[in-house]
Amino acid sequence: MSEPDEGVRAQRRLALNEDWLATAVGLLILALVLTGVIPAWLVP
Repeated sequence: MSEPDEGVRAQRRLALNEDWLATAVGLLILALVLTGVIPAWLVP
């Protein structure tokens, strides 16, 4: 099996970072709703 070139590896790394960023933002919003900082009706 051949190794992917540098462009493919860079795209995979970028996609992984975007996934983790979205997860972190989602957890932050959940924490803010659970602590009452953001009212629950504001988040769909």
